[in-house]
Amino acid sequence: MASRPTRKGRSWLLLLLIIPFIALLWPPFYNFNEPYFIGIPFFYWFQLLWIIITAIITAVVYFAGA
Repeated sequence: MASRPTRKGRSWLLLLLIIPFIALLWPPFYNFNEPYFIGIPFFYWFQLLWIIITAIITAVVYFAGA
């Protein structure tokens, strides 16, 4: 029976998933009103931006691990 190959070389890719967690872990880091982006305070658009960045990072990790 064939065994599944180990992916030790790609385990560093999983560390990319920690980046969004660290970036949003400390709210005083981004708890500001300015700069505004199309009328949205920094506090909100920074978090929304990280939703997109997290999706991209997750896709990179998924496709690189496939």
